[in-house]
Amino acid sequence: MAHLIRHKLSNKLTNAAHTVSNKSQAKVSGVFARLGFQAATDEEGLGFAECDDLDYDYRQGMQMDVLPGEDEGPPAEGEGEMDGDSHYQRDGTGPRPSSLKTGGSLDEDKPKITTWEAGWNVTNAIQGMFVLGLPYAILHGGYLGLFLIIFAAVVCCYTGKILIACLYEENEDGILVRVRDSYVDIANACCAPRFPALGGHVVNVAQIIELVMTCILYVVVSGNLMVNSFPGFPVSQKAWSVVATAALLPCAFLKNLKAVSKFSFLCTLAHFVINVLVIAYCLSRAREWAWEKVKFYIDVKKFPISIGIIVFSYTSQIFLPSLEGNMQRPSEFHCMMDWTHISACVLKGLFALVAYLTWADATKEVITDNLPSTIRAVVNLFLVAKALLSYPLPFFAAVEVLEKSLFQDGGRALFPDCYGPSGQLKSWGLGLRVALVVFTLLMAVFVPHFALLMGLTGSLTGAGLCFLLPSLFHLKLQWRNLLWHHVFFDVAIFVIGGICAISGFIHSVEGLIEAYRYNIHD
Repeated sequence: MAHLIRHKLSNKLTNAAHTVSNKSQAKVSGVFARLGFQAATDEEGLGFAECDDLDYDYRQGMQMDVLPGEDEGPPAEGEGEMDGDSHYQRDGTGPRPSSLKTGGSLDEDKPKITTWEAGWNVTNAIQGMFVLGLPYAILHGGYLGLFLIIFAAVVCCYTGKILIACLYEENEDGILVRVRDSYVDIANACCAPRFPALGGHVVNVAQIIELVMTCILYVVVSGNLMVNSFPGFPVSQKAWSVVATAALLPCAFLKNLKAVSKFSFLCTLAHFVINVLVIAYCLSRAREWAWEKVKFYIDVKKFPISIGIIVFSYTSQIFLPSLEGNMQRPSEFHCMMDWTHISACVLKGLFALVAYLTWADATKEVITDNLPSTIRAVVNLFLVAKALLSYPLPFFAAVEVLEKSLFQDGGRALFPDCYGPSGQLKSWGLGLRVALVVFTLLMAVFVPHFALLMGLTGSLTGAGLCFLLPSLFHLKLQWRNLLWHHVFFDVAIFVIGGICAISGFIHSVEGLIEAYRYNIHD
């Protein structure tokens, strides 16, 4: 009895302390809200309160029902942690939060991916087909182009981490809890309360453009590689693009990220074979390397396009919230980002430099076009296979964004849900997916310029999604927790990213206009 009385008194004192802490924190949060910075929206604060109350009542009920006897020892290690604990520890070792929103059980039913599978996905995104355009960037940028390959890797790794940090907030106990699920949720939180949906619309449009353009580039490069592999065949680049698209139609049946991860693993293997073949040929001509051609000068007109190419080759931020949310161990996300970007930086830098030294001023937009015809056919076939295997990841992400924004946005969706009650995809929903595949084909047929499209996309949406928005969102949502050097990094990245985006976009558009005016083909 005495134990029960002491326990109740302790609970009352704890509740009183929590009440005082909540009132003081509310006053401080109100001051920051008036200044334009807020840690969480009202809905997220309500989610915190509900989570804490349920967790507190549940644990107190367990303590009242199971009182330890005199002959019982202390609980075993890990026994005090209940299944489904919604807390995510600050050091990343705690269990993954289920969800603060209703329907969390549905999320638990989705297949989770391991850290290695997540790393394969990121590696496939940042070491994909677009490495073929990096020697072209060295052609117009020299050593500055090499520096930008390293700089872009560091910045994109950093912005990927701070973007994921914006998904979490600290609750009253100082424990990190995942209160947002996507890039769109982060944008909406930054624009709340005045324009709660504006940020989400902007990010949705940028994501869809980025993802669809990535799919288009895969089709463009597939047609380009095939026509250069078999120049004697009476088949045009547009016809090869149609053949490639026919092989991509099964992507419309993809259901989850688990299947996409298997494609990513195969892509990585194909990428390894391609790099070995190209670098081996370049090393065989090491005596002819033109070191004198690598200079510190830049082509003022074409180098901004190269900036877009380099930035676009590192874009993975649009996949990261979904990827981190599907990881079995989200605490290993930072480590995964480090080793994927370090390996990408080393491989891209070596590949770009060695390839440029081999062909110097004759370097073409797609570097495999410089290979002899016998080797070119073998390498290009591997590249086409890699392009086709890389297509499902951006396509799946684009479909997910479109479905959530247009068909599954609660009662605010513009169209009815494309999934049936049991989760099966409706026939007209499948038709929309097929239409998206056909749209990428049409764009690839009418705009068959690989380097210019890559530079334009990198400048328009790549810089925004990888540089501008993550740094801006980090300043807005995490202002109270940032040190001075974090603020400096975020502001510097925002300014540099803005300059690169504007200059790259202008010169890419000028290049496309010139290509159509003089009927220039890749």
